[in-house]
Amino acid sequence: MNTIVYPGKPYPLGATWDGEGVNFALFAENATGVDLCLFNSTEDDVESVKIRIKEVSHHVWHVYVPGINPGQLYGYRVYGPYEPENGHRFNPNKLLIDPYAKAIAGTINWHDSLFGYELNHPDGDLSFSNTDSAPFIPKSVVIDPGFDWENDKPLQIPYHKTIIYETHVKGFTNLHPDIPEKIRGTYAALAHPVTINYLKDLGITAVELMPVHHFILDRYLQEKDLSNYWGYNTIGFFAPDVRYSSGSVLGEQVVEFKNMVKELHKAGIEVILDVVYNHTGEGNHLGPTLSFKGIDNASYYRLTEDKRYYMDYTGTGNTLNAQMPSVLRLIMDSLRYWILEMHVDGFRFDLAATLARELHEVDRLGSFFDIIHQDPVISQVKLIAEPWDIGEGGYQVGKFPQGWAEWNGKYRDSIRDYWRGEDSILGEFAERFTGSSDLYKNDYRLPTASINFVTAHDGFTLKDLVSYNEKHNEANGEGNKDGESHNRSWNCGAEGETDDIVVQELRKKQQRNFLTTLFLSQGVPMMLCGDEIGRTQKGNNNAYCQDNEISWLNWQQADKELLEFTQKLIFLRKLHPVFRRRRWFQGQPIKGIGVEDIVWFLPNGSEMSEENWNQHFAKSLGVYLNGRGIKHLGPKGELILDDSFYVIFNAHHEPLNFSLPGEKYGSKWLKVLDTSENMVTEQGDELKPQDSVKVESRSIAVFKQPLH
Repeated sequence: MNTIVYPGKPYPLGATWDGEGVNFALFAENATGVDLCLFNSTEDDVESVKIRIKEVSHHVWHVYVPGINPGQLYGYRVYGPYEPENGHRFNPNKLLIDPYAKAIAGTINWHDSLFGYELNHPDGDLSFSNTDSAPFIPKSVVIDPGFDWENDKPLQIPYHKTIIYETHVKGFTNLHPDIPEKIRGTYAALAHPVTINYLKDLGITAVELMPVHHFILDRYLQEKDLSNYWGYNTIGFFAPDVRYSSGSVLGEQVVEFKNMVKELHKAGIEVILDVVYNHTGEGNHLGPTLSFKGIDNASYYRLTEDKRYYMDYTGTGNTLNAQMPSVLRLIMDSLRYWILEMHVDGFRFDLAATLARELHEVDRLGSFFDIIHQDPVISQVKLIAEPWDIGEGGYQVGKFPQGWAEWNGKYRDSIRDYWRGEDSILGEFAERFTGSSDLYKNDYRLPTASINFVTAHDGFTLKDLVSYNEKHNEANGEGNKDGESHNRSWNCGAEGETDDIVVQELRKKQQRNFLTTLFLSQGVPMMLCGDEIGRTQKGNNNAYCQDNEISWLNWQQADKELLEFTQKLIFLRKLHPVFRRRRWFQGQPIKGIGVEDIVWFLPNGSEMSEENWNQHFAKSLGVYLNGRGIKHLGPKGELILDDSFYVIFNAHHEPLNFSLPGEKYGSKWLKVLDTSENMVTEQGDELKPQDSVKVESRSIAVFKQPLH
């Protein structure tokens, strides 16, 4: 069949519909030829039209095809040397997904033909496969970018007012009884009024969605009847995953995702995406040829000195080469697309240290960060790093540039150790509670650089953290060898489920302790979805492959008492700027009142000395937070003043009597929170300066000194 085509343009990359036809553009520097393949339907095993692209500009192969419309299915076949030992793996028998595809139809149907070599050949990946992979690989989809955003604008909620809720599109809604069954587990379900109202009542300001870029279900997991539930195996950096779409129209997932963002924005909730630009789903030298590997392997991936093999800083088999201009362009184009076209508000970068690697070291001033810093679009949204990878020197907490926030793994570890009763220096706990100045202050960063969390998708849920000493990952099929073994958890006296009422009550109190510490700490709190309702994974701390009831939120068994406590706790934080300062504590007297902005106390009411900070056995302390010492101005230049608070932490296994601060710090105190009593209020019992108060074992008590 002869198809009329025009030369087209090299930019933008991808498939661009202009109302009359589509421009296709593909970067492939080392290729010798490219075929554009058009398909009539997802059922077709063979392309209906094959177009040899003849125009090449700046290593970009491009063609314009008039008369085709949104919904058109397509893929590429790319020609060039098949020389794995030289880094080249071209094989035109393999249909390839467009790296810039805005939508992808369906998922992979695993078959040996998806590999560029013969699987059982004695030469392994040095052999060459002649089998056509087109019947088994999902096709790229041309989309209509039009959408009625109804004047939607970025919310731009400042970090100090941000409360992040890490969640999973499917897991959050898949069992919710009040959401229509046909849309559960989809973008539409997250946009449903039931979901929106729940999130608003909870008080969070941002959802951080686990990966929604189109990803690969690993073959070895599928063969074990497991799934890549978490989604950290991207193959399409521009395409929202079709598995979270409630519709069946080609490309509809794009519209559904946009509508989800629009509805969340209407409710004042930002959308942050967990993104995986450090590797792709094509694995190592024995992995499949799905897209990048067959388009231009040597240009996209970091190869070893023996170019047959891949550098692996991620534990997934390959690492994208962010040193290459073409790869940097891909990443930046993807980020800008999600901001400008999909209206997302920020990104959490998985294994972000990988992106900074120059040669074999993590370089905090890597080209990746330089480019983001100067980009007028990307630099203005929330940028959050997971500041580590598995390579040597990959733990980079506190070392990212200004403008970046970081998942603070040291916060997580310190808070867990404190509440499980480990012998640890109180100074570490105090440092984490006040924003981790030891990590961020010397680089002119602010407390809001610290994304504080106790739990995340990777590890125990909050309920499991207080219910299990050991991981229980048998369901993953790896002999319980996967997942972190050192969890800093404590089961409160019994492993797993128990009928012991004493243990049950202690676990509930410990969950309240963790949540209270999190939401009263300086920095940006991030809560794992379901922690507020007591979600359990039955001790599985690595549920990456569990797309089932292990991972999904069980709304029927929600702990409504814990939910109410969490809602009140979040409201307390939002009401009082003293818990969400934009500047560091100075530890100095506030002019006019002669009282420091922060003071630490021993249980007997005396101020902490240097010696007290270094006592490993000490587990109890009080901290005075001065509401007149916030030291930053409001949006209209107004002075911000707040009530003052006295927070008592008692991780000791017995109750302790604490003396409230003396007259110098205020004339009366109101008890507003007690984790041992499951109590949060604005108007509690009134006490006098230096009154003795009994604080129960393993609990927190908070007292308020009203401003007026």
